Amino acid sequence: MTSTVYATRGAVAVITLNNPPVNGMNHAVRQGIVAGLDRAAADAAVKAVVIIGSDRLFSGGADIGEFGTPKTIAEPSLWTVIDTVEKSTKPVIAAIGGVCVGGGLELALGAHFRIAKPDASIALPEVKLGLLPGAGGTQRLPRAIGVEAALNLIASGQPAPAERFKGTALFDEFVEGDLLDAALAFAEKVVAEKRPLKLVRDIKVDHPQREAYFQFARNTVRAVAGPLPAPLKCVEAVAAAVGKPFDQGIAVERSLFMSLMGSPESRALRHAFFGERAASKIPDVPDDTPIRKVAKVGVIGAGTMGGGIAMNFLSAGIPVIVLEMKQEALDKGFGAIRANYEGAVKKGRLSQDKTSACLGLLKGSLSYADLGDCDLIIEAVYEDLSVKEAVFKELDKVAKPGAILASNTSTLDVNAIASFTKRPTDVVGLHFFSPANVMKLLEVVRGAATAKDVLATVMQLARKIRKTAVVAGVCDGFIGNRMIEHYGRMAALLVEEGATPWQVDKALEKWGMAMGPFRMFDLAGNDIAWAIRKRRYVEMPHIRYGKCADRLCELGRFGQKTGRGWYLYLPGNRNAIPDPEIEEMLAAYRKENGVTPRKISDAEIVERCIYALVNEGARLLEEGIAQRASDIDIVYLSGYGFPAHRGGPMLYADEVGLYKVARRMKEFAANSGDNFWTPAPLIAQRVAEGKSLT
Repeated sequence: MTSTVYATRGAVAVITLNNPPVNGMNHAVRQGIVAGLDRAAADAAVKAVVIIGSDRLFSGGADIGEFGTPKTIAEPSLWTVIDTVEKSTKPVIAAIGGVCVGGGLELALGAHFRIAKPDASIALPEVKLGLLPGAGGTQRLPRAIGVEAALNLIASGQPAPAERFKGTALFDEFVEGDLLDAALAFAEKVVAEKRPLKLVRDIKVDHPQREAYFQFARNTVRAVAGPLPAPLKCVEAVAAAVGKPFDQGIAVERSLFMSLMGSPESRALRHAFFGERAASKIPDVPDDTPIRKVAKVGVIGAGTMGGGIAMNFLSAGIPVIVLEMKQEALDKGFGAIRANYEGAVKKGRLSQDKTSACLGLLKGSLSYADLGDCDLIIEAVYEDLSVKEAVFKELDKVAKPGAILASNTSTLDVNAIASFTKRPTDVVGLHFFSPANVMKLLEVVRGAATAKDVLATVMQLARKIRKTAVVAGVCDGFIGNRMIEHYGRMAALLVEEGATPWQVDKALEKWGMAMGPFRMFDLAGNDIAWAIRKRRYVEMPHIRYGKCADRLCELGRFGQKTGRGWYLYLPGNRNAIPDPEIEEMLAAYRKENGVTPRKISDAEIVERCIYALVNEGARLLEEGIAQRASDIDIVYLSGYGFPAHRGGPMLYADEVGLYKVARRMKEFAANSGDNFWTPAPLIAQRVAEGKSLT
C-alpha cells in the first residue's frame, strides 16, 4: 500500500493521502506529495492539482513517531512540501473533510485554495505535546483568520468547526455531497476563470492595539500555563507574525519550535501521549480478539463510588441497573446521580436533553435476580474480602453465562475473588478512582484466570466511557495504591524526623503534585490508611511506618469528615488550616520516642517521596505487575495528580539520571537503615547497563 495515490481526472491531478489510521505526514507521505506535484507539473494535460484525504479525515498532522529521529527533518521536510505547494505554477486546492489538524492544516494553508465540508474540524494541537506548530502554522493562520482567533486556536490546541471561519481567507468555499466531486468542480472553475494563485503568506496581518493585546495575551497565558513553556512561546510566535515580515516570522517560529522540541516538558508530554496509547495494548491479547457484547450493565452499590461508576455508562448511552439492599440507600444514591447531572447542566457542560436521556437509562433494584440479563456486573461494595465473597457467590447464581463479573476493589486479591465463583475466567478487576464519573484512570486488574476476550472487552469499553485503562497484575494495591503507600510512608517518617505536615505538602505541591500527601490523607480518611497499617504490622513487620499517624487516629482525627485530621477544617469549608495542636502532638511523640527533630530541606522531602514511587515502581516492573514503565507513569498522571510536565515518576527518574537516583537511594538506606531504600534490582541492572527505565 502506498502512502499517497496519484490519479488524473480530466485536467485535474488528484493526490490522495492514504496513510491510515490518521494520514500522518510521515516521510513517505511527504515524498508522495512532492512526487505527485512534480508529476503534475511535468504533465501539460494537467491544469490543476487537488490534495485530498477522505470525507472523515484530511490529515491528523505530523507523525510524532518520527520525533527525535532523522526522519523528522529528512527531506522533503514538511517545510519543503509546503514550499513546493506554494511554488506550483498550477493551482493547488486542498479539499478538507473531517479532521484537519497540525501539519495537515499547515499543508492546507500552503495551498492556493481551500474548500471544506461544513462539518470539518480544524486544530493546531501541538501545544498539548509541549510544542508549537513548526511548519508555518503560527505565521499563516493569523493571516487567514485574524490574530486573536488564531492565537486562541494555537495556544489552546483545541479543535474548532470549519464553519466558524466562513468568510475568512481560510476557506474559499464550503461544499456538500461528495468531496472529491466538489473539489474537481472547484478546480475546473478556478482554471476556467483563470483565477490568480493566492498565497496566505502574502496576506497583510496586523492588530489595532498590537502591543497592548500581546501583553494581555502573555499575562493571560502565563497565568494558566504554569510550568509549561509552550503556550507562552505560541504567543511569541504569533507576535512575530504580526511584527515581522513572513520569512523573519518563520525563522522565529522554527527557532522556538526547536527549543521546545528539546525541552524536558515536551519530552514528558510526548511520553504521556505515547504511553497512553501503549497502555491499551496487551502483548498476548491480539487486536482481533473477539469482543463480548455489553448492552446492559449492573452496578452493586449506590454509594458515592457505585453512583459514579453508573454515570460513566449512562453518559455513554448504556442502560444501567443499580442494586441496593434497602430502598432508602437506592433513593439516596439516585438523588446524588441526579444532582451530579443537574450540576453539569447548570455549568453548561451538559444539555437538559442529554441529562434526561441518561437518567432514562437508569433503573434500580433490591433483588439480585434483576441482574440476570446484564452483560457486565460491577460490584462497588465495602472493601472487605468476606463482603466481596458473599456478593460474588450470589452473582455466580444469577448472572447469565458469558456475563463479565467485575470487582471495583482497590487492594484486595482478585484471584481470591474469582475463586468465589465457578467462572473465574469471567472475573476481572475494574478499579475506578473517586469520583468515578470524573477521574480518568481505570486500573484493569488481570486475574490468573481472566479470559483474553474479557480483557479485550473491558479495554474497548474503557475507551467508550472515556477512561484511560491500564492493565495491572494481582498484588496488594495493584500499581497505584501499592506505590502510593510508600510515598505516604515516607511523608509520615519525614514528619517524625522534624518536618511539619504543611512543609511536606507545600514542598511537593510546589514541585508540581496536585495535592500534598497530608491533605490527601485527610481527604481520603486517615482511618482507611490506619486499617491498612494494622494489617501491615502483622503481615509485614519488617516495614517501618511512621506511627505518629496512628497517634493522630487514636485522637479521632480522621480528616475532613471529622473536621480535624492533619489539618483543621471549619464547618462547610474544605480549606486545610495548619493546626498548632498537631505540632504539639508531634513534639510529644518525638520526645516519647527519643527522636531529636532536625531541619529537613524541601529538596529532601521531594526526593524521599518521589524516589519512593520510583523504587516501588521498578519492583512492579520486575514482578510483571505492570507491563511497562510508561503504564506506571500513565497511572500516576491520570489518577494521582502527578505533574504532567514531569511525565510520571519513571520518566522523571530518567530525566534526573537513573545513576544519580540510585546513589541517592543508597544514601537514604545508609542514613535510615530502611531496607526499602536498597535500589530495586531492575534499577541496579539498568544503571550497570547505562540504560533508562522508560
